[in-house]
Amino acid sequence: MPELVTLRGRILRLEPLAEHHVEALARAAAEDRSNYAFTPVPCGVEATERYVADALAARAAGRALPFATVRVADGRVVGSTRFCELDYWQGPVSWPPAPRGPLGPVATAIPDAAEIGGTWLAACAQGTGINTEAKLLMLRHAFETWGVRRVSLRADARNLRSRAAIERLGAALDGVHRAHSRGLDGTVRGTAFYSILDEEWPRVREQLDRRVGAGPKVAGLGSLVPA
Repeated sequence: MPELVTLRGRILRLEPLAEHHVEALARAAAEDRSNYAFTPVPCGVEATERYVADALAARAAGRALPFATVRVADGRVVGSTRFCELDYWQGPVSWPPAPRGPLGPVATAIPDAAEIGGTWLAACAQGTGINTEAKLLMLRHAFETWGVRRVSLRADARNLRSRAAIERLGAALDGVHRAHSRGLDGTVRGTAFYSILDEEWPRVREQLDRRVGAGPKVAGLGSLVPA
C-alpha cells in the first residue's frame, strides 16, 4: 500500500483511518443524515465498524488509502475520505486492460493514477471550507508526492450538489455512464465521471490556493472557505 501519511491543512487534517476512529465517525454520521441520499455513509457503531474494517482491508491490498477528517479547531472527527481505485501501470501491457495492484512490494507501492472518493462530512462541517481544503491536500499529495498522471472523481449523476462541488475544483467532465450501477435508493443510476490531469494541476492548484486562502471568517473556526 502507499505509505501512510497525515495531510495537514489550516482548518483540518487527514489522518490514516484506524479502528480508534469508529465511535467518533459514528457520532459524526448521526448528526443529520438528510444529505446522504446519494452517499454511502455508515449508520450506527456496528455499521461503522464494518465500514472501517472494509476500508482497512482495501488499504492492505494496495487498493485504497482512507482517511479520517479531523477539524483542527476542536480536534473533532467530522467525516472521512479516501484515495481509491489506485492504478499501477508498471510492467508489460496486458489484455484485457484493467486496474491491477502493484507488481512489487505493496508496502512501497506508488500509484500512477488514483480516484478521490468515499467523501462525506458531518452536518456541522458541511459548507465550512473543510471539503475544499481536503481536496487541495489530497490533490497536492497525488500530483506532487506520488506524481500521478490522473486523479478521477465521480458522483451519482442526480447528485447535483456533489457534481457542482467537483466542478468548482476545476475537474473536467469526462462523461456520464448511463445505467452504470445501482444507486443507494435501489434504482439504476447514471454516474458522472470527472478527472484532473497532471498537466492541468498547476492551474487547478492556483485556483484552489486562492479559494482556501480567501475564505470568510466563521465564528469560532478561524478563516474558512465555502465547500
